[in-house]
Amino acid sequence: MTRSTLQAVAPVLNVVMRAGTLGTRFVLVFILAKFLDAAELGIYGLFSAAIGYALLGFGLDLYVYTTREIVRVDRATQGHMLKSQAALVGLIYVVLSPALLWLLPQAGLPRALVWWFLPILVLEHLNQEIFRLLIIFSKQITASALLFVRQGSWAIAVAAVMAFSEEARNLNFVMAAWATAGMLASLIGLWTLRKMRLGGWRKSVDWSWIRKGIRVSGVFLIATLSVRAIQTIDRFWLQDLASIQVVGAYVLFFGVASALSVFLDAAVFSFRYPELIVLGSEQKFDELHRKVCQMAAQAIGASALFVVSSALIIPVLLGWIGREIYVAQIDLYYWVLAAAIAYSLAMVPHYALYAMRRDRPIIVSHVVGLVVFIIATLALTHVSRPYAVPMGVLLGMLVVLIWKSLAYLKILFGARQHRFNSQ
Repeated sequence: MTRSTLQAVAPVLNVVMRAGTLGTRFVLVFILAKFLDAAELGIYGLFSAAIGYALLGFGLDLYVYTTREIVRVDRATQGHMLKSQAALVGLIYVVLSPALLWLLPQAGLPRALVWWFLPILVLEHLNQEIFRLLIIFSKQITASALLFVRQGSWAIAVAAVMAFSEEARNLNFVMAAWATAGMLASLIGLWTLRKMRLGGWRKSVDWSWIRKGIRVSGVFLIATLSVRAIQTIDRFWLQDLASIQVVGAYVLFFGVASALSVFLDAAVFSFRYPELIVLGSEQKFDELHRKVCQMAAQAIGASALFVVSSALIIPVLLGWIGREIYVAQIDLYYWVLAAAIAYSLAMVPHYALYAMRRDRPIIVSHVVGLVVFIIATLALTHVSRPYAVPMGVLLGMLVVLIWKSLAYLKILFGARQHRFNSQ
């Protein structure tokens, strides 16, 4: 097979593997909904949300800085950068882990599950960083394969075992499968990076480089913590306003709706945003805008198709699950779906702004979105307690989408005007 043929089939193969991962995760949500009660599914949702948010606090979003810098140096130096990043992250784990293990039971997680939290967090963090590195090194196929091992393989195992064994229908088995798959993916990922022969590992940790990275990434961390806070606080807040059973329904519907963003990331964003970064660095804004318009058209088309297909499929799947709580809360799905669409579409101007090195609008939009979410949810509790949270999430995501879009268009127009005046 020639190199040109490989390049042609790579996007298709990548989408197939991501779709396989997505499909297994999709099935997992419904398997858990069928074989666990709604309260257990709600607890699983709280656990997953806490893992996702902790990844930000422990990682400091340093990858934002690292991925920009690592592509600018040769292989002989890249290992030194990764070693410095690992030193910082290791220090953070030592400092924050005790406080985290104390906080989790206070937030409502059962103590029996708390002891799974740190091992799974470490494995998820390591695998996430490996995945990002492989994407930056243009190894999307390898990255997608490891993503399947990390997320898809254990979903298949859990679904198969739970279907035939009543004893496995508990959260401890789910956590054990999650951790096992994470361990396998990390071993394969580390072996893959080792074969790339990145140099500089024997050099001492560059703390000055780390401090610079913290200054750069710290700004992005505020933005990421803000937007992810919406997707973490929502579940805990919904538990307070409604019940853990309603959280279970929310988790089920969120798992379905989030399939849209996973698909767009695999089929569109992971291939387009490296191109945008190059065009942005070369200040080829007209060509960049054409790419952005293509991304937007693809994202809108995929969103429309997803709305129709999911609306047809989800009633059938809820009937198969056979639990009245989910059928009774079906209206939650459409609020969650609308928020997922707004979030996915907001990634188009997000990548454009990132490629143009215009970070401030990204940060401000996320902070404002969080504020709108909190204010809207507080206000809407007087209208409907169960629906206040998803409605607040939707409003927050719409603000993020509009803010980023207007900021991108303003910057693009300014760049064109500057070029016109300089001619």
